[in-house]
Amino acid sequence: MSARRRFSVIRDPVHGDVHLSHEEMRVLDTPEMQRLRGVKQLGTAYLVFPGALHTRFDHSIGSLHMAQAVIDAVNRNFELDPAGSVAIGDEEARVIRIAALVHDVTHVPFGHSIEDQDGIFGRHDLPHRFQGMLGARTALGKVLRELGVVEDVLAILEASDRTAQVPPYWRQIVGGTLASDILDYLARDAYFTGLRLAIDPRVTGYLKVDRATQNLYVDLAKHDLLREDILSEVVRLLEARYHFSERVYYHHAKVAAGALIARAVETALACGAAKEEDFYAQTDASVLDLLERSVEKSPREPRDRVRDLVTRFRERRLPKRACVFPRYENVAHQEQLVARYFAPGGAKARVELEARIADLARFATGRAVDVIVYCPARSMQLKEAGMHVRWPGVPGVAPLSQHASRVPRLGDLEASYRNLWKFYVFAEAPADALPKIAEIAALELAPAVNAYKPRAE
Repeated sequence: MSARRRFSVIRDPVHGDVHLSHEEMRVLDTPEMQRLRGVKQLGTAYLVFPGALHTRFDHSIGSLHMAQAVIDAVNRNFELDPAGSVAIGDEEARVIRIAALVHDVTHVPFGHSIEDQDGIFGRHDLPHRFQGMLGARTALGKVLRELGVVEDVLAILEASDRTAQVPPYWRQIVGGTLASDILDYLARDAYFTGLRLAIDPRVTGYLKVDRATQNLYVDLAKHDLLREDILSEVVRLLEARYHFSERVYYHHAKVAAGALIARAVETALACGAAKEEDFYAQTDASVLDLLERSVEKSPREPRDRVRDLVTRFRERRLPKRACVFPRYENVAHQEQLVARYFAPGGAKARVELEARIADLARFATGRAVDVIVYCPARSMQLKEAGMHVRWPGVPGVAPLSQHASRVPRLGDLEASYRNLWKFYVFAEAPADALPKIAEIAALELAPAVNAYKPRAE
């Protein structure tokens, strides 16, 4: 083993001992990576699951560990049966491990609330975000340049044309459907939320790299027969992610808390008190201070609005559900709702709707209320069955989704995922005013169907 490959050991509560090379420790010790200690992996979920205090720093280390587990499985399977497959060399593993370690470095605090779900910022994996964070002026960028890996790491992480510069399996090991990212966060999220959803480690045991296409794949064939046990483990992993989405990622109280932050950010941006780039170097704690500080010289209305939203978040005074418009009741209306309230320009329509409902509710109840309309993206971060598999009797490898007709559970899972989508009207108001607010909001959003009836208590 060369000097470069001598390891330091970090004890991780999920995986046990994780071994990092001295190069990787240099990467980990940069300010950009250390910032992730202050960014919770599950954002506002700790307000629902008190143990969910784990961070993107923890997850980064776990992702590196799971990347090595995938690499080891690929190489072990190559030794057992090299026909049609390839092994992953030490230099390749070096780049893949570093990419897995830094894959979350562009995440901002409460990112899923203000990026994926509210669309206020562009996604964290846009090329300019990685190019800025891994640029020549950052400590992380300088280290990656000294190690000679920055171009390959960017090619793995960016969603751009640069990805053609590296083999597909490099990207798939780090961020595919069955990748180090999901393998770590499912185990980590289960551990820290206390949910009893386990992923069998053998799901990685049948991973190979296809020599012809360079795709990472799961070998479901043995002696021309389907390995039902391995297929079941793959589907169970997808089901586990669905259950986490249902119980944690889209829990209504987590969504409500995220909506408070999203509206505070949106208000600060709209009045010119802050800009998107101000949030890139923040932690969960510092971003709240940034929001309050940024509006100190703003006009009274946006200043008071931001301060109120941040205070309510700090005190866990979450807005209550007045209306819920689930997809399963609104298949015919979902596209229109998303196009109007989530798509670019949707913020203006949301603000106008919120003000209209609040004004009508104040007139009807004689009470001042605050309304937040929440419309997530249509996709809801749907992770389709995109990992490649080798199916018995079928030449080559192809995405598992192409075999969906043979696996009915995949279709059921996809339908369930899509039905997690919900359009919310939240309100900060006395409980006895909620039914009236719900009535007003339902009329404003007709013909969409409200499926929630708040109780006046």
